[in-house]
Amino acid sequence: MRMAKLFPAFSCLCIVMLIMMPAFAQDNKSGNDEVISVRTDLVDVPVAVTDAKGTPIKDLKAANFVVFEDGVKQTVTEFTSSNAPFEVALLLDTSGSARNDLAMIRIAASSFINSLRPGDRVAIVGFDMARTDAGSTPTIDVLSPLTSDRRALNTALSNLKTSAGTPYYDGMIEIADTVFGGPANAEFRGRRAVVALTDAVDSTSNSEFAEAREKLEAKGLIAYFVRLDTRDYFEENLLGDCEAAMRFSTAQIRRYYRTFKGNSTMEKASAFCQLGDFERLAVSKKLYQIADAEMDDLAKRSGGRIFQTSGLADAKRAFQEVAAEIGTKFTLGYYPTNETRDGKYRKIRVELKGLPAGSKVRAREGYTASKN
Repeated sequence: MRMAKLFPAFSCLCIVMLIMMPAFAQDNKSGNDEVISVRTDLVDVPVAVTDAKGTPIKDLKAANFVVFEDGVKQTVTEFTSSNAPFEVALLLDTSGSARNDLAMIRIAASSFINSLRPGDRVAIVGFDMARTDAGSTPTIDVLSPLTSDRRALNTALSNLKTSAGTPYYDGMIEIADTVFGGPANAEFRGRRAVVALTDAVDSTSNSEFAEAREKLEAKGLIAYFVRLDTRDYFEENLLGDCEAAMRFSTAQIRRYYRTFKGNSTMEKASAFCQLGDFERLAVSKKLYQIADAEMDDLAKRSGGRIFQTSGLADAKRAFQEVAAEIGTKFTLGYYPTNETRDGKYRKIRVELKGLPAGSKVRAREGYTASKN
């Protein structure tokens, strides 16, 4: 009798529980989401350390580094040793004076690829000419995606072409969007780089430097440059008959005049043949200054470096130094104490701890915070 009376009440309770279970599940799901949520604002800081003689120090730990963001000490939560592999996009500028030394570029690039460690992956990007309704125009050519297959990479180098212009900014954006289009695998987090053999004097890109820098920074790419000094070659062919001379592009002329901010009274040429020899040299000087400043900016902000060369014959030596540098990089990671998503630039400073006097660190100098 007692069981008979209890059964209807028990049945009602079960029904109520079944009705409420989705709500409980939803509440529980929300609670679990909060517990297991992963912050995605981890900041990667590539660093290289040398002793007082300039020799790389490789045997270091996270405890040897102190990281500050805008002067505020941060907690290093991630640390990757210098032995970890890298992903590298190799950009080969085959415009200007380099067009006459394609074989030398291939040899230098092959030497660089073969100098990297077995676990490192490389992509190769060059310039080419594409046919359009308006004629031929310089374009970006991804010769190989990221791979550790050295034979395939050296085969790809044989397909390297030349270009009648320098779409350098577009090339950097192509690397960010295509070569490094997807998220990095865990082993390559904070260990991705672009290595560019170039004078960095853009002539034909559809984009501008600020866009290229933003793309590279968003991907956390370290920027290394094997800098070619092509100014003497360019200026030797710049003067004289404007129809026969090597000329500036319209984009370059506009870039030159933009450096004179606020001077609305200056008479501005819109075409190369409107420039006299003196002004051509002034434009050339300014364009190379802009290129040098942009390379320096990218290298410092990302924790990279510029390797100077005396010409293509010296590029092989510079590439080997880049490969050696990559093998000395550590990567630190931290979650910023400033969680404001304001799109502002934040400065990073790294200090060393527990190392001999005279030790020096070179690290990423900053990043731009994401926006809401």
